[in-house]
Amino acid sequence: MPDQSVTLRYAERFLDGFLTTAWICGVSLCAAVALGLALFLVRRLPFAPARWFYDGYVGMLRGTPFLIQVFLLYYGGPGLGLRLSATTTALIGLSVYGSAYFAEIFRAGFEAVPRGQIEAARMLGFDRGQILRNVELPQMAALIIPPSVNQCIILIKESAVLSVITVPELTTVATRVVSETFSFAEPYLLLALLYWLLVETTARGGRWLEHATGRHLTTTKGPPP
Repeated sequence: MPDQSVTLRYAERFLDGFLTTAWICGVSLCAAVALGLALFLVRRLPFAPARWFYDGYVGMLRGTPFLIQVFLLYYGGPGLGLRLSATTTALIGLSVYGSAYFAEIFRAGFEAVPRGQIEAARMLGFDRGQILRNVELPQMAALIIPPSVNQCIILIKESAVLSVITVPELTTVATRVVSETFSFAEPYLLLALLYWLLVETTARGGRWLEHATGRHLTTTKGPPP
């Protein structure tokens, strides 16, 4: 039977770890979305170097494990004159890593907007900015919510990697409790439960946002045939 005394004794530590994981993930996700959108807008510039930069950035970050990126930033940074705290490394690492995926989500969302609607807006006299605000962004928003929520969930679970650089998040707390009590089942069961709680809250928020957005748009939620 699980020893509940371990859970109760270290409840405060787990709560601190949960709050640390929640705020690091929250800030990083907001930064990743903003950086991803900026990257996609760079890709739309009518210059070949902008597309080369985008392809190189996205390809490199998606083609290397997040663990290696964190090691390079935290342990390899001082050799390049870049000294960062563990928490700063966590925020920058998650934000940059997530931005590559969000940029591709934005690209897919914009490309799924029917070209006929954009041409119709041009014929009505809309300029580039008006087309972006009134035609592309509203429809793109409805299309990218499901993949964006999935990406948020992936980044939340990837945050467990941050324990390797001693960020005081959930996995770090559980590992330290195990080393002190030599009890494995209870700390890791509680760890799994708290991650599930964080992921489930994010998923429900995404479903609510998808429903709320769908009520105000007449576009379909899938790509055009």
